[in-house]
Amino acid sequence: MKTTAVRLYGENDLRLESFELPAIKDDEILVKIISDSICMSSYKATIQGSHHKRVPEDIAEKPVIIGHEFCGEIVEVGAKHKDKFKAGEKFGIQPAINYKGSLASPGYSYQYVGGDATYAVIPAEVMEMNCLLDYKGDAFFYASLSEPLSCIIGAFHAQYHTTNGSYVHEMGIKEGGNAAILAGAGPMGLGMIDYAIHCDRKPGLLVVTDIDQARLDRAASIYTVEEAAKNGIRLVYLNTAGDDPVGRLMALTDGKGYDDVFVLAPVPAVIEQGDHILGRDGCLNFFAGPTNPALSATFNFYNVHYASTHVVGTSGGNTDDMIEALDMIAAGRLTPSGMITHVGGLNAVVETTKNLPKIPGGKKLIYTHIELPLTAIDDFAEKGKTDPLFAKLAELCAANNGLWSPEAERYLLANAPRIDA
Repeated sequence: MKTTAVRLYGENDLRLESFELPAIKDDEILVKIISDSICMSSYKATIQGSHHKRVPEDIAEKPVIIGHEFCGEIVEVGAKHKDKFKAGEKFGIQPAINYKGSLASPGYSYQYVGGDATYAVIPAEVMEMNCLLDYKGDAFFYASLSEPLSCIIGAFHAQYHTTNGSYVHEMGIKEGGNAAILAGAGPMGLGMIDYAIHCDRKPGLLVVTDIDQARLDRAASIYTVEEAAKNGIRLVYLNTAGDDPVGRLMALTDGKGYDDVFVLAPVPAVIEQGDHILGRDGCLNFFAGPTNPALSATFNFYNVHYASTHVVGTSGGNTDDMIEALDMIAAGRLTPSGMITHVGGLNAVVETTKNLPKIPGGKKLIYTHIELPLTAIDDFAEKGKTDPLFAKLAELCAANNGLWSPEAERYLLANAPRIDA
């Protein structure tokens, strides 16, 4: 079976090329990948090459396929797995397989599996660790977003609070409590808002901050105050670019502070702001992934001692978190379309990945069997003046509050130029 894929050969050395996949073994599965969303982690792996903790040292001779937020269909099942998996079934994948303590992961570490490919071979350890997951939803891109959503779900589950008078910890956010998502109007913040509003364990107050009013306005148009209120949550969008952001944040809690604070920017000032607004027994989750290994910020240890404040950090979700994401998506409880701002084909992956920090907006969604320049959804209408494909996509997105949709996906897959290998 021939595949076309984007492979990493070294630092900033990504190549789109076609090559033969090996025949699957009895304990492997051949899949057709349909969609992959590009993550900042792929950018970090690209610029670091084999210095990245998940990327092997010999990629110059054995290049790896990048992309780890992918979804598709099963094509062929090895004999060992025929009782559980069937050709034609949709799948999602948990790339953090944690096999025998190894950091090896699809999208970073393997020659024959990664999300930016037309076809791939799923190795035995993925199934052994129960990381190839059944997906019942009606759109492939939703399952691609289940990986970043699993990171969000994992963060909510990692929060903890103490039981007064004992050292027993109660896991999860404080139900009915005060929660804040700082620097939260980006793609992961939008997913976090969606989950906070629709999960089983909800805050009473949810404050989302940013210093970009346009981003806040977009977030508020997607996840509305009214929708949150229907789910028992007071949702506030707050621009913290002005004077005394800590004071304004505290005023929303009548001075009590926040039980749960999520920091979504690896910026010392934002981390310290999160510390300053913690209430008694408040838990700060440093969610942002830093690139600076020496990143530091001050933390009030007087409050650690006397007010029981504490900090956790989460990086990625586990298989249970991804199963929860897939189940909530399939049930219609999570609709992460708001995370996506750009759509492209496999031909757009190399330049998009290399330049990801310079491209504004949220998630960049890739469909691996088509050719399409990476295009902002907001630009569809303008491109549609000369290209009927974009004209129809603009129409479909306009009917969905300006967001990508299952209908847009189906139309694109049926009408865009194809990559068949």
